[in-house]
Amino acid sequence: MTAPVEATPDDTAVRVLVIDDEAKIRLVVCAALADDTVRCTHAATAAEGLARAASEHPDLIVLDLGLPDRDGIDVCREIRRWSHAPIVVLSARHSEKEKAALLDAGADDYVTKPFGVVEFRARVRAQLRRARMPLHPLTEAPLRLGALTVDVGRRTVLRDGQPVHLTPTEWGLLLALLRHPGRTVTHRQLFREVWNDSYGDVQQYLRVYVAHLRKKLEDDPYAPRHLITEPGVGYRLEIGD
Repeated sequence: MTAPVEATPDDTAVRVLVIDDEAKIRLVVCAALADDTVRCTHAATAAEGLARAASEHPDLIVLDLGLPDRDGIDVCREIRRWSHAPIVVLSARHSEKEKAALLDAGADDYVTKPFGVVEFRARVRAQLRRARMPLHPLTEAPLRLGALTVDVGRRTVLRDGQPVHLTPTEWGLLLALLRHPGRTVTHRQLFREVWNDSYGDVQQYLRVYVAHLRKKLEDDPYAPRHLITEPGVGYRLEIGD
């Protein structure tokens, strides 16, 4: 099988780096993403991938976990130390525990093998859109979430124009999710940001406070549109209407 063909450099193209030791997977991923706006490069080892990520500054990284010279989760942590580029992990492993560990290590999404090309493309597009959003939108203009208006600077929330009172902990939880719009934030990450790693049952703390937030912010707290649960992993704030 021939190796994926790398497009000629284009400063306007989206740069995607694929780190996977299987030539077939590299070919499938690059072919799935190939169009006039994407430039796909690839690496077969962790060492080569880290070198390319450091020198090429890709806009998004597709990372396999089963690399021959280093575990993918270590590569993820290393990249996250100096890059904000979205990392989409590819793996044949399916456990929620492992998915949570990858997200804690800095991954932005997790796609299990075998994967559908249409879904994979959609996930990559979603991560690229989110990467263009402010990482810390804490000084931005008021944010609209359907019937909600969140003004971080003034620490106010309006629902249909009426003030909503949030406790300090509820406000801290909302801010922690606002810092990562559209991205799953794990239980451990939220516990660290809101409670400073206090002792206690992480999931139970979050379950209670997320339920309180949903009652105050969602039209239907039992069918939330903004405060989304990722079972066994964490929560995600969707900012679309």
